[in-house]
Amino acid sequence: MKTKTIYFIAGSQDLYGEEVLKQVAINSQEMANFLDERVPGASISWKCVVRSSEEAEDILVQASADKACIGVIVWMHTFSPAKMWIKGLQRLTKPLLHLHTQHNKALPYDLIDMDFMNLNQSAHGDREFGFICTRLGLNREVVAGYYKNEAVIKRIQRFADVARAMDYSHNLRVAMFGSNMRDVSVTDGDRVESEIRYGWNVNYYGVGDIVTLVNQITEGEVENKMAEYAEKYKMHTADIEAVKEQAKYELAFEKFFKKERVGAFTDTFQDLHGLKQLPGLAVQNVMAKGVGFGPEGDYKTSALMAVLCQMAKGRTGATAFLEDYTYDLTEGEEIELASHMLEVSPVFAADQPRVEVHPLGIGGKEPPARLVFDGIEGKGIAVSMVDMGTHFRLICADIQLVKAPKEMPKLPVAKVMWKILPDFASGAERWIYAGGAHHAVVSTALTKEDIALFAKLTNTELVVIS
Repeated sequence: MKTKTIYFIAGSQDLYGEEVLKQVAINSQEMANFLDERVPGASISWKCVVRSSEEAEDILVQASADKACIGVIVWMHTFSPAKMWIKGLQRLTKPLLHLHTQHNKALPYDLIDMDFMNLNQSAHGDREFGFICTRLGLNREVVAGYYKNEAVIKRIQRFADVARAMDYSHNLRVAMFGSNMRDVSVTDGDRVESEIRYGWNVNYYGVGDIVTLVNQITEGEVENKMAEYAEKYKMHTADIEAVKEQAKYELAFEKFFKKERVGAFTDTFQDLHGLKQLPGLAVQNVMAKGVGFGPEGDYKTSALMAVLCQMAKGRTGATAFLEDYTYDLTEGEEIELASHMLEVSPVFAADQPRVEVHPLGIGGKEPPARLVFDGIEGKGIAVSMVDMGTHFRLICADIQLVKAPKEMPKLPVAKVMWKILPDFASGAERWIYAGGAHHAVVSTALTKEDIALFAKLTNTELVVIS
């Protein structure tokens, strides 16, 4: 988590003299060190006190070129004329947080004099800096309040989490095994624009690339993977060969991901040539390790899942792909069952998942091994990304994950259930009006505020349903 850095830069000018500038440096270093100890998402590294246009440009160009740097925090300790920030801000490519705070918490009413006023001018300098950011049209986060307050620290932590996710997104490679499901619209999208805006390098691969690797898997590798399954899950099947087939698929995926540096992938049951089963258990286990997945060729959901898993690192809760499937429309008690065919991540399991083998009824393949479990309860969000033709749109909705009201003994898949908020009719209607997909990334670790900050910093349209 601390392998990435956020630059902390203070603003001032030469007008105040060396003594004041030394104090600005001391105070801003102290603040950066304090935040570094309390923000686990990245190292907060004090860099300098900017006093001129050249210094501003130099440090912001350095931040943009530094691959370890995922963002910049800027704070005006004194008054810092904002024209000197223009060239640097124009060249900044990393997420920006403007911290509007003071080194001192309270005014020393009995002692305050002009020297104190000249040194502590954040109320003055930050407004000047804020104007030039707005004039330049910069998407940034502004956080106001005393830097030691828990609410301020929490918002800086959110910025660090989102900035870390954006850095990961910028380098994300996505593999599409097969293409988009035939005739389906919402899962499709502009892969070139995805790379321009989010950094996602999305490429097609034939399922034969996986089949070749599957055929090279050794019995010893399979036994090691089966031992992993036995440690994590309950084996509720006598068809061990079907489970071993999924172990081969997962091993093949892992080798492919390592070779191609892939962090997210898709498949489609319409293109399984050479595979005996639809990947089920293999995909579920891979998702639990933070690899993004989207069925039916849905690369946007796959990439979004990988990015949001990075954002949620270090937090309590579950984050993964889920699909809207079917409803119980009992009036006043409406509830949704999210399942998809097989691919539900065990991060959503309320109990220890069971490995089972059953016919699928679609795809024309052998009965696949899969994890079966009931879902967790709690507050969460569902996030969908769609391509509107002219731009991407994120739809984010509040949901309440709930326990299934009754047993479903004849449904041999993982079962996650939720209530759509604020109520079924208005929540579902707003989702449909917004063009939200039947695929989403569901998280009990992230909040609407996290998604809103990601949308703002990536200049993505956001529709919030709450």
